[in-house]
Amino acid sequence: MIPKIKRNEIRRRVHARIRQKVHGTAERPRLNVYRSLNHIYAQLINDNQGVTLVSASTVTAKVAVGGNLEAAKAVGKLVGEKAIEAGIKKVVFDRGGYLYHGRIKALADAAREAGLDF
Repeated sequence: MIPKIKRNEIRRRVHARIRQKVHGTAERPRLNVYRSLNHIYAQLINDNQGVTLVSASTVTAKVAVGGNLEAAKAVGKLVGEKAIEAGIKKVVFDRGGYLYHGRIKALADAAREAGLDF
């Protein structure tokens, strides 16, 4: 019998492939996105030093419901505003192995509207 591969394991493999190509620097940090069933998280990471520069999530944004499009847009806007305050305008987008659709796309679009360039 063939063992069944879990959906999260497939996502992790895809994310590992993406991470071979996407690398954040001090000038252009990596915008990493993680989504769970109830929340969505975004971080700007400098991979050269292994430091998180800016972070935002539905937990810190005090959004009523964290697992929907409106919450993803709020987090995208928040991470974009924090990045601009920190002097960061250009980033590379790391979708975390998720499809560029739904909440991930909403977060990315909101971050672009807030002033991030990617």
